[in-house]
Amino acid sequence: MDESLFPRVFKTHHDWFESTIDSIKSATLGDSSKQSPKLLYTYNHAMYGFSAVLSSKELEAVKNYHGFVAAYADRSATIDTTHTFEFLSLDSSSGLWHASNFGEDVIVGVIDSGVWPESESFKDDGMTKTTPNKWKGTCEEGQDFNTSMCNFKLIGARYFNKGVIAANPNVTLSMNSARDTEGHGTHTSSTVAGNYVSGASFFGYAKGVARGIAPKARLAMYKVVWEEGRVAADVLAGMDQAIADGVDVISISMGFDDVPLYEDPIAIASFAAMEKGVLVSSSAGNYGPDFGSLHNGIPWLLTVAAGTIDRTFGALVLGNGQTIAGWTLFPANAIVENLPLIYNKNISACNSVKVLSKVATHGIILCDTKLDTVFMSKQMWFADKASLLGAVFISDSPLLDDTGIGRSPSIVISAQDAQSVIKYAKSQKKPTASIKFQQTFVGIKPAPAAASYSSRGPSPSYPGVLKPDIMAPGSNVLAAFNPHLETATISTNVILPSDYNLLSGTSMACPHASGVVALLKAAHPQWSAAAIRSALVTTASPLDNTQNPIRDYGYPSQYASPLSIGAGQIYPNKTLDPGLIYDATPQDYVNLLCALNYTKKQILTITRSTSYNCFKPSFDLNYPSFIAFYNNKTRSVFHQFRRTVTNVGNGPATYRAKVTQPKSFVVTVSPETLSFRYKNEKLSYNVIIKYKKYKKENISFGDLVWIEDSGAHSVRSPIVVAPSGLV
Repeated sequence: MDESLFPRVFKTHHDWFESTIDSIKSATLGDSSKQSPKLLYTYNHAMYGFSAVLSSKELEAVKNYHGFVAAYADRSATIDTTHTFEFLSLDSSSGLWHASNFGEDVIVGVIDSGVWPESESFKDDGMTKTTPNKWKGTCEEGQDFNTSMCNFKLIGARYFNKGVIAANPNVTLSMNSARDTEGHGTHTSSTVAGNYVSGASFFGYAKGVARGIAPKARLAMYKVVWEEGRVAADVLAGMDQAIADGVDVISISMGFDDVPLYEDPIAIASFAAMEKGVLVSSSAGNYGPDFGSLHNGIPWLLTVAAGTIDRTFGALVLGNGQTIAGWTLFPANAIVENLPLIYNKNISACNSVKVLSKVATHGIILCDTKLDTVFMSKQMWFADKASLLGAVFISDSPLLDDTGIGRSPSIVISAQDAQSVIKYAKSQKKPTASIKFQQTFVGIKPAPAAASYSSRGPSPSYPGVLKPDIMAPGSNVLAAFNPHLETATISTNVILPSDYNLLSGTSMACPHASGVVALLKAAHPQWSAAAIRSALVTTASPLDNTQNPIRDYGYPSQYASPLSIGAGQIYPNKTLDPGLIYDATPQDYVNLLCALNYTKKQILTITRSTSYNCFKPSFDLNYPSFIAFYNNKTRSVFHQFRRTVTNVGNGPATYRAKVTQPKSFVVTVSPETLSFRYKNEKLSYNVIIKYKKYKKENISFGDLVWIEDSGAHSVRSPIVVAPSGLV
């Protein structure tokens, strides 16, 4: 609804909207064939409007009411640690943890499936025993959830289900409260800001002290995801309430696919959050590796891709003493010790339960995919059915880093390591081996890599802004979980729960970034949402721990492009002092919406206010990255950008441009030197991308780095030139 047309006879927006619904009820009174219209939510912060159950005739009546702007059908959303803080170098003696006091008193609102409040990750030991004055939220009672379950760590919990009930009028909710019955919200919220928990592990794997990225931040859960469904009305209501409650950061690991910005509840609510200085951190989606599969490609929020981490589990120990780190998550410390290692052509094909059953108790079977074209997953199925004492599988599949393997006492090793194992098995009369479970190895190289499942850009909602923004750890992340759900199985009939679970997805990457945002918000409370996002993007690293470009597990022979990883892996400590930032105002985003030729009502749906104007429509948003598209037939490109950077260093500074050219294209920067006289001074520069010559590469990428003469700062922006067919 148009806020400027708010009738002053009403005290609140709710009164106005309720009156509208009541008048429709009166108009349809006596019509027994129709369900009475029902008001579900009124929105006062994320947008000015309401959600309601209406017939098509009633909707048409609403469109004739004073102040009507637009109406959209409800939609379904898709939902997309002990070591990751070390992998991100947060445990250094100085840096972002210490500068922010571990995120003390920053409030993170998590929009998800609820929370398991009894988890050790949500205890309030060490937390300040008063809530921040800005906090206006509450702990809402419900089924198996009372107010005493909140504390000074989990300071708020609310739930929103009117939309899912309206979509399924006869539904009975299995858990009508903020309690988490799926585990997703418990996992993401503890990743953001879980407290310290000693001895956390997944059946002995990844054992250590679990903690969130911002362990002293406060948490508020807004449950909008239900076993019975997840709809836009509830998501918007949760985000609307989070803004009203006074959160500093919103973390949302879900999104809406194939929807324009003015119909996307996350886009609408995150605009209102951005206006109040609240950065929304969101997941890119799990539909990779296809390009253009990303959701939440919204220009005013942070979009996070998922990467692997430098950790693996389990080891194979040969009789000659050689130890090989492998991959297993068998959920028990099984004794598979000094058994014969069996390798021969008939047995090691591992493609017959009958053949394997004959040697099931004889030793450890080495299964070789080279002996049969059967997939390793089928080999595992045969081995499981044959009840082998132990098995070794061979694979270089990047999917091993994204999914748990562990129904049988087995381990996966790489093809390179397999060579020495096969050589040992063939050269010894009585080769033996052991499989060591519940062991954890860190420092594995190369890492990180772009996870194959992580959705890729360009953004379908608006491809002119490079998305995703950054990459964060998302594969096999250990965090709190619902202790009554299945987390592992032994064979097909033993089901096991766990207080902590290893999960993979951009849902796991998003809260890592949200936690860093919370730390940065504590260190720089005056920074805008755009400034914080800029600091994350320009300090991210495109290199893995071998100092080579990050690889793409969706395309194993290739380095990852910014369409997969954005600017690269998040680098928290560097965000504290980025040198330069690319800031943006709400009007800047409105200028972009105007350039998209959105109608006045479509823009008003997002902005909620007529105070913005379309005097300067522009696609050239002041963003810390660059993307241009070329025509597949002519390959013609001439794209010009203008950017303004703010010096947030300690004083005068001179920066010089260094460009890594995308293949087949020429990038020029002018001026090539930026000389700042004082802190917070703003200077502008231009970038031109031109076609150079034909090359076969479909996607070309490089970067622009502004390097300070003193060497104190390097401010990096990725550059992508892609075929228009990707959009």
